[in-house]
Amino acid sequence: MTLIQDLESRLAAAFHSVLGESVTAPVVAATDLRFGDYQSNAAMALAKQRKTNPRALAEQVIAALDLSGLGTADIAGPGFINFRISPETFAARAKAQLADPRLGVPLTGQPKTIVVDFSAPNVAKPMHIGHIRSTIIGAALASIARFLGHRVITDNHIGDWGTQFGMVTWAWKQCLDEEALLANPLQELLRLYRHASDLSKADDAVREACRQELVKLQQGDEENFEIWQRCIELSRAGLDKIYDRLDVSFDHWLGESSYDAALAPLVDRLLAEGLARESDGAVCIFSNGDPADPAKDPFLTRKDGEWTDFPMIVRKSDGAFNYSTTDIATVEFRRKEWNADAAWYVVDHRQSQHFQQLFAVAGRLDCAGMDLRHISFGTILGTDGKPLKTRAGDLPQLDDVLDEAVAAATTAVAERSRVETDQERADLAELIGISAVKFTELAHHRLSDYVFDLEKMLALHGDTAPYIQNSVVRCRSIFRKLDEEVDLASVNPLLAEDAEIHLARYLARYGEVLPTILDDHRPNLLTAYLLELARAYHSFFEACPVLKAEIPVRNSRLVLCELTIRVLVHGLGLLGIRCPERM
Repeated sequence: MTLIQDLESRLAAAFHSVLGESVTAPVVAATDLRFGDYQSNAAMALAKQRKTNPRALAEQVIAALDLSGLGTADIAGPGFINFRISPETFAARAKAQLADPRLGVPLTGQPKTIVVDFSAPNVAKPMHIGHIRSTIIGAALASIARFLGHRVITDNHIGDWGTQFGMVTWAWKQCLDEEALLANPLQELLRLYRHASDLSKADDAVREACRQELVKLQQGDEENFEIWQRCIELSRAGLDKIYDRLDVSFDHWLGESSYDAALAPLVDRLLAEGLARESDGAVCIFSNGDPADPAKDPFLTRKDGEWTDFPMIVRKSDGAFNYSTTDIATVEFRRKEWNADAAWYVVDHRQSQHFQQLFAVAGRLDCAGMDLRHISFGTILGTDGKPLKTRAGDLPQLDDVLDEAVAAATTAVAERSRVETDQERADLAELIGISAVKFTELAHHRLSDYVFDLEKMLALHGDTAPYIQNSVVRCRSIFRKLDEEVDLASVNPLLAEDAEIHLARYLARYGEVLPTILDDHRPNLLTAYLLELARAYHSFFEACPVLKAEIPVRNSRLVLCELTIRVLVHGLGLLGIRCPERM
């Protein structure tokens, strides 16, 4: 049980004693430590409901409140209840936290089966900078949800059955460079795609030829299917290299092609059940009048001052299916085959209306009970404040971005690292460079845009991964200097200095912060916590000598050091970031 849970339980019991009924009494960490460690405005909210004096109610509640073994409480303003946790309580929590493999983080009381759909690049194209947000946010959320006790299924729903394959197949037959394909498959496939795309924009005959190649593929043409399979194999190998660098993996790679056989029966069923109808030769899903407010109806759009239909097309007039059809089939598969309670789609905010339509359709089918979420995100900007692009106007390729980060880290490592061999320096630069990119991505609210600035990302001071990693390295160095083994499990910490108490306070909050991340899918809450913990450790390090202290105090401080290492390493690990032994 966390301190917040303990306080909420005791506070609810006090309210029950005063009011004679069960109520919820939320407690939060104090924003200003001058007034206490935790606070609650429950007395104000409940007094307003009952049209009574909030301060008087708060006084009655405090009189009935049992805080033995925790601390004290007082009232501020019109009825805020502030709690101050005693140093002895923080010390006991630190000892218990050190002995707990979960570091004080409770398991969820309502475990769910959650599918996390993230990354999802198009096959036959290299990943670009736009994929980094989905990949890193999705992996972090999946990791955190798993640790909290949910059954998480990660699925890389790759685009492996779309229009681009008609273009790649046509260009493959026209101008494939086998030598280039073997040397750098993703770049050669990209060249083929761009060649066909450019020609099809200028020549209707080429565009039609590309479309016919796609139709032949979807109808099972042997030659086209073999080309497609080779594209998939080569693309998967290229994608795996990037995922290995990012330390990201998936339980499944069920791309669009996995659902091809289900699409025709799905559309037939939608027609038969009256959920879709033909319109100008296409099959579409229209508004059913729910919700009543047209501004909230994803199947309507405002045009010339009036609301008009904006249907979801599930079969085009030429008989082809699209990703909307595939996405409906995917939701049904996840519900029926995996018994999923929820599905999180970590996808660019520009796909918002598509997901609103998809979730509405799922609600009309057998998936009404699923909790479907579009976890959208903003844009990565260059230092000029504009969306990050290359000089040619293209999105930078992800591999190039990671190489650039590692190159910058290599320079930083050469200037200030204490590692000795060239291989150690190269490994450290790779670790720090990738970590810096990941942490910067996760440190921002996912809906906000942010500037991609490598100099700031790699700084040892500031809101960066190297700052936290350096905190861990500095903390570990204390234990390397110890002349003896210390049984920390048997130590009863003694907290006397403000810096000791403050560090223990933040260590105790780890179990309180992690569960809140999933409330709005915000990994930045964890990065903010880890930064605050690292700052608390640095203040402690400067104010409280460890190895030079007398043994009882030294051992007490060693407990705080060891616990700090474990929490920082574990928290970074949930974000997919490792800590080096030396920097």
